[in-house]
Order: sequence, then structure tokens, then C-alpha cells
Amino acid sequence: MGLHASGTNDPKEVRNWRIHLLAFAVSMSAMAIGYDSSFIGGTQALVSFKRDFGLNVQSQHVRDTLAGNIVSTFQAGTFFGSLLTFPIAEKYGRKKGMVLSSIVFFIGAAIMAGSGGRLSMIYAGRAVTGLGIGCASLIVPVYIAETSPPSIRGRLVGIFEILSQGGGMLGFWINYIVDRTVDPIGPTQWLIPTALQLVPGALLFAASLLAPESPRWLCQQDNWDQARINLTFLRMLPRDHEFIKGELTGIKEQIDFEASKSGAETFKGKVKEMCSKGNRNRIGIGLILMACQNLTGVNIITFYSPRIFETLGITGTSTKLFATGFYGVAKTLGMVIFSIWLVERLGRRKGLIYGAFIGSLPMWYIGGYVMKADPAKVAAAGQYSRNGWGYLAMVCVYLYGFIYCMSWQGITWVYCSEIFPIGIRMICVAITTADQWFWSFIVSRTTPYMITSLGYGTYFFFASLMVLMGIWAFFFIPETKGLTLEDMDRLFGVPERSGNGNGSDGDFFDGGEKGKDKTEFVERVRREGSL
Repeated sequence: MGLHASGTNDPKEVRNWRIHLLAFAVSMSAMAIGYDSSFIGGTQALVSFKRDFGLNVQSQHVRDTLAGNIVSTFQAGTFFGSLLTFPIAEKYGRKKGMVLSSIVFFIGAAIMAGSGGRLSMIYAGRAVTGLGIGCASLIVPVYIAETSPPSIRGRLVGIFEILSQGGGMLGFWINYIVDRTVDPIGPTQWLIPTALQLVPGALLFAASLLAPESPRWLCQQDNWDQARINLTFLRMLPRDHEFIKGELTGIKEQIDFEASKSGAETFKGKVKEMCSKGNRNRIGIGLILMACQNLTGVNIITFYSPRIFETLGITGTSTKLFATGFYGVAKTLGMVIFSIWLVERLGRRKGLIYGAFIGSLPMWYIGGYVMKADPAKVAAAGQYSRNGWGYLAMVCVYLYGFIYCMSWQGITWVYCSEIFPIGIRMICVAITTADQWFWSFIVSRTTPYMITSLGYGTYFFFASLMVLMGIWAFFFIPETKGLTLEDMDRLFGVPERSGNGNGSDGDFFDGGEKGKDKTEFVERVRREGSL
């Protein structure tokens, strides 16, 4: 087997159409995530929604509060959904967890579609859809990472993010289309984008029923025969192929290592393991990454895009929704470039560093433009003329979304889905995913007030945070590109396992020089990714 471009020993057969199609199918949950995150901001701007839900008769402060409530109930649901799902995915498997998440999401979408002008049902529906999304956002990236070969793991988890941004783009454009084409007299105008949530929920349900269970989860259940069958199916290799044996070898070594620890299967044992050397640093990195992803400021545009373009002097509902639609295009394009080309070439660490420093530049400019020109005040006075500096500010919004999605958006999910050991992987990803939704809740809840009260200071605040994130990533993020999931222990400093693993367990092991080459490869990656 020759080396792949990313430095792995994966044979070309494992980078097949089947594994790509599987990642695409289960990533229907990501489309739901993106759609639900983006459509609600534009839907709240529709004339029919404001009228039917009484927003048109409220003061700006009350509208800010209601907008924050509608958006943030979704994040609250995702927070609890990601935490409550952990025991389900551990006991019953990744496949059944995905099926459950699609059902819960579908119920929440139906509640919103049947709300009939009652804000209480919008809140309830957003919370329930959030529960389903929280469940899926935990399980699906882990499922993709567990079923992917190392050489394209970043790309396949990136498909999850491509569909997330694609769903967001659809949400933006659907609001624009219904605003332009549907009569606002009845509820149809806001009902169409609300009811369309049902589509990705149904697609995820169908995909989850057809998806094979994760081989790594089956190995944890001591179902090695089915694990080998599923792995053979996914890799499109013969059952006795050297690569299949080697992959099962790594899984077995780590499971045996985890099982050798006293009380490892209990919740107390898992907590103890999370706090041990080589794991507590991973938890810390994951928590900070997920917090930073939200503190880049991306959600101030995603959730409240019409308000953001209003501060840039763009007036009229249709015009603001049209401008927002191109923001969705920019983010999706950035995510495609990241997944198809960047993630397995540039790597995780460099992507975070460059993305933070370069991505802060458009945010600095937007803040400076709003401070100098105060376009919202000018537009409110009835003066609508714009100059090149104003158009450049709009370009910077798109440029920011493009750069963010090429770096921090995708890398954080890839990184947190791949770095944890198999024994505590699901609980660790549950914690980091809940952390992501917690910070998303904080940002979405406070943003309307920040925009109203701080104005240009909002942009300067998030730009400053991005610079600090780049400095942190430079010093503390090790590179994981090209490593197997089982190789992460050595990279993050877990004490060496006892035994040499050279054939004592039959055909699970290859042993010998290959193990030595693997150790040297991991050590080389560790040196190159550290200072």
C-alpha cells in the first residue's frame, strides 16, 4: 500500500463512493441544523409573521426580547438534547440514536407548523426541534468519524458541515422567495419556511434506518463478527484484507486498554478517566474550541442577518433577505472548499490559526465602517445613497462567512469528533457538543441587545476575541491530520500501554515492523504539530 497524500497508509479502495454516500445521507441532520438556525431570523422579518404573532405592535426592546426568546429556546433544547442523548447512544448504539433524533425533530417541526399565531407553540416547537438537533449533532459527527478511514475523515465530517451551511443557505433564500412571491395576507407566507423543516427530518429518518451500525460501537459490545462485516462493507475490501485486520487491531488494543482500568464501565469510572493524564487536556481543548466557535461572532449574522444588514444601511424586507441569501452562499462555498480540499492538506491546527487572524480582518472593517458612517441612522433619516466603502462593508460580511467556514466552523466539529478515546468518546463529545450549544444560546440571547446598545462595538468585540483565539490555537492545538482514532492517545500524552501487542490475540494483530512504523509516524505528527 502506498502512502496517501495525507500521510496515511489507507488503500485507495477505502475512499470509495459508499462511505461518501453514507456520510452524505446521515448528514441530513446537519441540513436541519443549518436550516433551523438560519430560517427563523428571516421568517421573523416577514410581514405576515410580525402580524400573526403580534410583533408589529411592540417596541424595539420588546421585539429584541421576543426575537431572542424564539432563537434561544432552540439552543436550550439542543443543549439538553446533546447531554441526554449520551446514555442512549452508548447503550443502544449510534444508529438507533439517529432514528430517535429524527423523530423528535419531526415532532417539534410539526408543533411549529401548527402554531397558528401562538408564540407559546413557537417556543415549544423550537425547544423540541432543539432536542432532536442536539441529539443528532452529538451522534452524527461521531458516527461519521467512527466509520471513516483516517485519510478522508476530515473530509467526511466536513460533509456534515457542508450540508449544515447548505441548509442555512436554503433557509435564507426560501424566506426571500416567499417574501417576494407569497401574499402576506394569510399565514402561508411564514408557514412555508416553517413547515419545510419537516423535509430534512424525514430524510434523516430514512437514512438512519438504512445506515449500518458503527463497527467501533459493535466492538465495544463484543460483537466482533458483525463489526467485521460492517467494516468490510464500508471499506469495500475482502474480509481477510490486511487493512481490515489492522483497523480491528487498533480498536481491540484500545478497548482492552480501557477495560484494564478499574471501574471504567461505570459513570464514576468514566469521569475518573476523563480527568486522567492525556484526557483532561483533550476535554479542555474541546470545551475551549466549541466556545470559541461561537465567540467568533458568526451567529450574530446567522441568527439576526436582517438586523445586521440594517446596520449597514440596507432597508426593505426583501432587500435585506436578498443580501442575507448571498451570505448563505458565501458560507456554503467556504465549507465546500474546506471539506474537499483544505482540511486534509492544510490540517486542523494551521486552519484554526490562519482562520482566526485572517477572519478577524473583515470584522474589524465592518466595525470601523459602522462607527464612521453610522449607515442605520442615515437610512432611518431617509438617505439611502451608498458609496464604495459601504459596498465593501457588505463584501466583508460575505468574506467573513467564507473564511469562517473554511476554518473554525468545520475544524471544531472534526477535531472534537476524533480526539477522544473509545471508552469515553461519547460522553466527551456530549459535553463538548452541549458546550457548543450553551455558548450558542448565550450569543443568540445577548446579540439583539448588543446590536442595539453597542452598535459598532459589537464587531470590534468579536474581532478582538478572534485574535486571542488565533494566539491560543498557535500554542495549544496539536495536529491530528492523518492519525487513526486509536493513535490519539499517544499524541495527547496518555501513558504507554503495557504489552507489545505482537500477535497474542490471533489475527487481530499485525505486530512487528508495522507497529514500529506507526509509532514513528505518530511521533512525527506530534513534533510537527507542536512548538
